[in-house]
Amino acid sequence: MVRRLLPLLGLAVAGCADVGGQSIGLTGYALVRARPTRVAGGDLTVTPPREWNRQNARIFDDVRHVEDWTLNGPVLDTISFVDGLRNDKSLVRQYRSDDRQVPRFRSSMTAPEIAAMLESLFRVRAGTVDFRTTALTPRPFLGADGFQLDFDHLDGDEVWRRGRAVGAVIDGRLWLVMLDAARAHYYAAELPDFEAITTSARRR
Repeated sequence: MVRRLLPLLGLAVAGCADVGGQSIGLTGYALVRARPTRVAGGDLTVTPPREWNRQNARIFDDVRHVEDWTLNGPVLDTISFVDGLRNDKSLVRQYRSDDRQVPRFRSSMTAPEIAAMLESLFRVRAGTVDFRTTALTPRPFLGADGFQLDFDHLDGDEVWRRGRAVGAVIDGRLWLVMLDAARAHYYAAELPDFEAITTSARRR
């Protein structure tokens, strides 16, 4: 989920199909038009204010309920969607043999516990060496009492990134939209798009 939700950093660099919303025709990405679009498993619809690029889940190894978009390439910016992740399921594909595991989602999780799960995701899958929660506040989402998590993190490539996640647990399932982008320029540049997308989100 996110350059981050996450997958393979080498592929993230090599696979950038579009820059600034303009297609340059590489594989692994599909253009998302500025119109209502179903994401992830199809139970969430959002409307981007401009064209973005959907990352191919087969390349980025996302699970069914997670989808990632990027504008300038996933090393620079990513918006991730979680549409109704069920109890005892993981945000990423992982195996019993993996040395480090991202905690599975539980329907009883509170906002701080979900924030801790997301931090674990970054540390285990993105190589994050320093993760700092800057705010965790209530925020309505999809007509429910949700939360907003703001954070900064430093990864192994020595680039500081900034993120915002807005989500809610509804009927025991996790719904979430998350922006993760390079802190220098890209986060501020993509935040208006993220807010517009988050506000537009509707469950099927």
